Amino acid sequence: MPASITLSNLALSAPDGRVLLSNIDLSFGSERTGLVGRNGVGKTTLLALIAGQHAPQSGTVSVQGRVGMLHQAVQTRPDECVIDLFGARQALAALRRAEQGLATAEELADVDWTLDVRIASALDRVGLNADLEAPLATLSGGQTTRVRLAALTFAQPDFLLLDEPTNNLDRDGRGAVIDLLANWRHGAIVVSHDRELLETMDAIVELTSLEARRYGGNWSEYRARKAIELAAARHDLADAEKRVDDIDRKARETTERKARKDGAGAKKRAKGDMPRIAAGLRKDRSEDTGGENARLAERRRTQALEFAAAARQRIEVLQPFSVQLPSTRLPAGQTVLRIEAADAGYTAEAPILRGVTFSMSGPERVAITGPNGAGKTTLLRLITGDLPPLRGTVEVMTRFAMFDQGVSLLDASASILDNFRRINSHADENTCRAALARFMFRADAALQTASCLSGGQLLRAGLACVLGGATPPPLLILDEPTNHLDIDSMEAVEAGLRAYDGALLVVSHDETFLEAIAITRRLDLASWR
Repeated sequence: MPASITLSNLALSAPDGRVLLSNIDLSFGSERTGLVGRNGVGKTTLLALIAGQHAPQSGTVSVQGRVGMLHQAVQTRPDECVIDLFGARQALAALRRAEQGLATAEELADVDWTLDVRIASALDRVGLNADLEAPLATLSGGQTTRVRLAALTFAQPDFLLLDEPTNNLDRDGRGAVIDLLANWRHGAIVVSHDRELLETMDAIVELTSLEARRYGGNWSEYRARKAIELAAARHDLADAEKRVDDIDRKARETTERKARKDGAGAKKRAKGDMPRIAAGLRKDRSEDTGGENARLAERRRTQALEFAAAARQRIEVLQPFSVQLPSTRLPAGQTVLRIEAADAGYTAEAPILRGVTFSMSGPERVAITGPNGAGKTTLLRLITGDLPPLRGTVEVMTRFAMFDQGVSLLDASASILDNFRRINSHADENTCRAALARFMFRADAALQTASCLSGGQLLRAGLACVLGGATPPPLLILDEPTNHLDIDSMEAVEAGLRAYDGALLVVSHDETFLEAIAITRRLDLASWR
């Protein structure tokens, strides 16, 4: 029987019992499916349910074949080594004894002479050449993720269940995972916000609070379908608004005709041209007809307004975020940053970066690149003044704002509105509210405490507070701004940065993000190591 996964009338609940999704009917075959949706909608829970790690609240899960699951974060035992992930410690020990002529006859009968080659091949598929006896604790987070993925593919499952496999990986690691999945010929369900990875998928399943909806094709094809849905929703809204206008116009015309007719009848009654009883009956009929017409018109108007509201809601969900921002007034060509022959690190004897020489002018958009551990965050700390140079000079010649991954420029205990007031002390209440509304923090949403926001909301709030003022700072510095953001949040951040006319200095491994914000130059730290 072909490998398959079938979900029937499924309901999902969060660990706290909160219902996430209901009435899910999905099936997966030997294809690669990207699972997308906002953070917290239940993507990870759905993977765990398929893997048998959770029970559904209701409905059934049918799995034909073997599955292998890659979790986002897994605790590593202190004594756990690379070979342990492959479940082959004893088999490798037997192979080594056989190679040395020390194996017993029973061991020789069971020796897997291809084990070394198959493990090496699995590691090579994720771009690693790891020592099998190396403790996992000695590997970086990205290396550990790649080793775990290699071990999954080594086991040859019918389905890979991958939860954010490219999170926290550098460019080489992301490329290796993308290449592996592009060439994977079995089933795979991949939770990801990595649009480059999603381009390799055969189908996209979008989870929302309302439904699970399947789209054939990769990320670009999915986005094209969403654009068609947006156009249809706009057409529906225009049609509904026209219906409301038509109903209102006809109601006015009916009221005016009735008024004219009633006026004529009143004149006849006043002249005595009509018997009193007949006049009374006609007046009653007129009132009944007028009342019924008014009720019918009101019902039609209510239906049209409900239809318009539904279309408007679909547009708000589908429509890409866009924003207009005040200008930084940064002149073209003005130098905003200059570093001369600087060494950076934590000890003079072992600097992380050596001889850094770099200048930046407005409104350049520069990406700092390099593998994990190359010193990207160290360079940002040098520029922002958090880390003094061991040698050389660093000059920042304009106002700037630094966005680290925790958006620490915001006071976590204060509301978004109070943070805006603190950062833009001269702004009045209307200016504050209008600026936050441009970043989708309207009315009471602006009163949320920063500590209660999701990662995407937090970064959007930070951008609102910094870029929404009368004159935004001419230089923005961002350290991996899209880590752990869902796609809607990433696209909102991209829209905000596209609208910004100052200089950008960005650390990111996300090529799609860098292209979206129109990076003009790249700096590879390899030359300064």
